Amino acid sequence: MSGFEDIKEHMKVIGADGVHLGTVDRVVGDRIKLTKADSGEGSHEGHHHFIARGLVADVEGDQVRLSANADVAVTLEEEESDR
Repeated sequence: MSGFEDIKEHMKVIGADGVHLGTVDRVVGDRIKLTKADSGEGSHEGHHHFIARGLVADVEGDQVRLSANADVAVTLEEEESDR
């Protein structure tokens, strides 16, 4: 089991339920920046989203596991300008 400081680019981000939510582009401050490829659809498509440090439950191997299920975590994603 590792912590937030062990998160690296290209790691998979999964919800507490094991469902894939995105891929780490990089860590920016206290947030994980997801790749644009995982940006969603419609108005969310084509730009980066961020996951707050507080949602990270565990970092193990090449996966970042969140404390919320994927369907809930996606509603908590932040846009580039959100703080």
